[in-house]
Amino acid sequence: MRHVLGVLGVLAAGVLLAVSAAMNWRFGFSLGRTEMDGQIYGAASAAADCFKALVPFFFFAAVKNKVWSQAAASALVWVVVTAYSMTSALGHAALNRADTSGHRAQTAQVYQDLRAELKKAEEQSGWIPQHRPYEAVQSAIEAHKSQAAWKWSNGCKDASSKSEQKFCQQFHALNAELASASGGQQANDRIAEIKSKLAAMEGTTAMSDADPQARVLTDLAAVFIPGVTIENVQMALTIFVALLLEIGSGFGMYVAFSQWRLYDVKAPAAPRMVAADDNTAAAAVAAPVLTPAAVQTRKPRSGANDNKTLDRPIEAPVVEPLQIEAQIAEAQSVVARQPEVRAIEAKQVPARRIAPETNTERFYKENVEVQDGSSVTATQLYEDYCSWCDAKNKEPSALPSFAREFADLGVKKEKVAGRVRYIGIALKSDLALEEATKPPLFDTVAA
Repeated sequence: MRHVLGVLGVLAAGVLLAVSAAMNWRFGFSLGRTEMDGQIYGAASAAADCFKALVPFFFFAAVKNKVWSQAAASALVWVVVTAYSMTSALGHAALNRADTSGHRAQTAQVYQDLRAELKKAEEQSGWIPQHRPYEAVQSAIEAHKSQAAWKWSNGCKDASSKSEQKFCQQFHALNAELASASGGQQANDRIAEIKSKLAAMEGTTAMSDADPQARVLTDLAAVFIPGVTIENVQMALTIFVALLLEIGSGFGMYVAFSQWRLYDVKAPAAPRMVAADDNTAAAAVAAPVLTPAAVQTRKPRSGANDNKTLDRPIEAPVVEPLQIEAQIAEAQSVVARQPEVRAIEAKQVPARRIAPETNTERFYKENVEVQDGSSVTATQLYEDYCSWCDAKNKEPSALPSFAREFADLGVKKEKVAGRVRYIGIALKSDLALEEATKPPLFDTVAA
């Protein structure tokens, strides 16, 4: 799951970084007087933006290693490239918001004009007198012209009799009705055209404000900040978009890669516990090699007289040269058998997959040492584990969880005098304290 989250985080940070780099390239390209100059400035701007995402790795690595000059240089570079990238992000966000708002405002104005024109056309259509359809009136006029009175009156130009005058009055009335029918038909066509345009704009941004997001935020902000204007909110939105790109592209990669613990130092492998029935050659390899300077004996210390024995030097017995030569020969034979022992171990120990180390395993490798004849109480072990977690800035596990994980390492556990003790191990902190309290040793010169 940790790797899935890390991959998704890297992808998201990569998208933000690509968008920010593209904006910086456009900003840098606009600075060039020629196309070649624009390409140069654009490439430099995009490279600076990509470097902005790498600087946090360098900065925190320098801080971890306490190289303060590199940390200061990294911080200075990050401030410069981020400030430069911020200007391009602000310009790009402001330009796009202005273009979008202007387009919305223009579309909304066209919509309002069409609505006003439709209202005017409908009013003009209401002023036209009642009439029959244009085709019906045209047919009536043609039928009127086929009558004899049309010829007698010379097309209603010379109406002398009352019948001719009455005929001509009817003809002129039909002409007036035809004109009304023609005007009504034109008005209806105009109304239908306007309605079709309005229908095409239904559901678009024409029916909303030029910047509905800023309008809603302005109404909400006015409740807490009286006097805020839509221009103030638009400026805040522009700055917020620029900050989103800069912070996301600058620290996104560093945050995403934190899932893989880039700066963790792997602890050395835990010592393998050798059982009593293992091959005798493997046990011989684990035995220490004696040297003449190391062949000395110390007087055992009693608990009550420890302080007294520290006040006087310890006498070491004289070791015979023949005894030293025998021990050296035995040690050399053990070393000579090491390849054979390793081959036997490789055959006996089956290969297995290594799971990721837990904090308990790392504590075992760093703070615990295998030592025959030694034992550590469960309380001492857990207290040392908590101290190790504090030094490593890690959250210690609860005592039951720690005891269960530590038991999985194969350390023998017994209950002695009512207390749980781990057999065959010792804490390195206790060993260091014991070495500090030991009296100095003096080499013995053989007679």
